[in-house]
Amino acid sequence: MESPTFFFSALFSFLLLSFILFIFHPTPLSEFITLATSNNADYSVHLHPIRTKFSTHNPQLLAVNEDSTAIHRNKSRNRIPMREVGKVEEELAGARASIRSNRSLGTTAHGGGDEGYVPAGAVYRNPRLFYRSYLEMEKILKVYVYPDGDHPIVHDGPCKDIYSIEGRFLHEIEHGHGRFRTNDPNLAHVFFLPLSVAWMVKYLYTPLSYDHSPLRQFVSDYVRVISTKYPFWNRTHGADHFMLACHDWGPSTSKGNPFLYNTSIRVLCNANTSEGFKPEKDVSLPEIHLLGGEVSPKLLSPQKDNNTPRRHLAFFAGGPHGPIRPKLFQYWKNRDDDDNDNDNDIRVYEYLPKDLDYYSFMLNSKFCLCPSGYEVASPRIVESIYAECVPVILSNNYVLPFSDVLQWEAFSLKVDVSDIPRLREILSAIPEDEYLRLKEGVKIVRRHFTLNQPVKRFDVFHMILHSIWLRRLNIPVR
Repeated sequence: MESPTFFFSALFSFLLLSFILFIFHPTPLSEFITLATSNNADYSVHLHPIRTKFSTHNPQLLAVNEDSTAIHRNKSRNRIPMREVGKVEEELAGARASIRSNRSLGTTAHGGGDEGYVPAGAVYRNPRLFYRSYLEMEKILKVYVYPDGDHPIVHDGPCKDIYSIEGRFLHEIEHGHGRFRTNDPNLAHVFFLPLSVAWMVKYLYTPLSYDHSPLRQFVSDYVRVISTKYPFWNRTHGADHFMLACHDWGPSTSKGNPFLYNTSIRVLCNANTSEGFKPEKDVSLPEIHLLGGEVSPKLLSPQKDNNTPRRHLAFFAGGPHGPIRPKLFQYWKNRDDDDNDNDNDIRVYEYLPKDLDYYSFMLNSKFCLCPSGYEVASPRIVESIYAECVPVILSNNYVLPFSDVLQWEAFSLKVDVSDIPRLREILSAIPEDEYLRLKEGVKIVRRHFTLNQPVKRFDVFHMILHSIWLRRLNIPVR
């Protein structure tokens, strides 16, 4: 029979071990998310366990199809070699030091056209820092694309019409030349969630229901899969992950996971600061309308002679969407009939008559009006740049694309919505030399908004990546 001393010693050891396990046992991410969202009305989606059947009506849309056996089988992968983490962070630290230094830029081996282009001029906030940062991105940036999920909602997206940039970026990052993509997630600087919000709306949304919860649930389930199967999301709560969406509902859909909404890099056309867009971590995505999947041939070779006058002062045609356009129509719709001076006319149409050509008007106008519709972004901004027609931004709370490095005041005008009644006065008062300076700026930045296939250096694909790169570096280049 053991002595009382032995008994109490064993009991004390057991209680001490239990206390240590209780203190140091990590809280599951799902419990952390539940705690984080329990008092926040913005996140009404219940984060329940992974569902193996997303829709009984559309079983082919299943993106979250991992069973518990597969997850347990992959738990051994949820360990990050510390040497790999250290290497990635050392690369980023080296890039920051290089950007801040005054060392010679030297030369970098790269492909994709525009080999000799060096940013310069007033259209850039700080062309030297931008160029340094861009070269560092070309040298080291690696993106890991999660392979999980099936078509059509994951790894696919629209490549024509108004949300074309969503599909074009997805296809390029997954099927392009592959310069920035890595198949080893331990070497990645950023991680891409290859979801298409436009296709979520097409396949999961019930028309006229105004219910976004199926979209949010899909996002919630997808993040749950990758955070269970891989260690990378949990390491930073998604801070080095990004999603990309051009659909108006991109911000709302990202609320499917609170860390995706609050912490991750969200690349959004709907870059509205009044709706939660945070310029310090999110990226404004240019909206590019490709009617048949390509840029109109009329915009490929715009007017080359600056001495040829443009007939109209300003132009807009479109529907009465949102709060700004009705005011534009109130003051300027069909007002061209009242003014016989073609050098001073403002052509505004609520949809263009079929006998008139939209792009011809842009090519023959000095200024192109770009009012917000239902949401802040407008494809007319990029169309104006293609047509070398100075964009006139009529919007509230809109963060313009690539404004980390581009100085929009050098190639566009921002007019307060309250000044819409004074549009002719404001635009007519701009001296000719100032207009030509703005137009020249538009010609310079055109390369940064151009969709190329194959991609070229400094084009829109690379500018999107560079915006993501800056947020991963967490360094200003102004």
